[in-house]
Amino acid sequence: MAKRDFYEVLGVAKNASDEDIKKAYRK
Repeated sequence: MAKRDFYEVLGVAKNASDEDIKKAYRK
């Protein structure tokens, strides 16, 4: 994955849980 701010790309907060990030990534 690109090193740019993937939190922003996925639309999740920087303090989002791994589960939240995985959910956002699957969309």
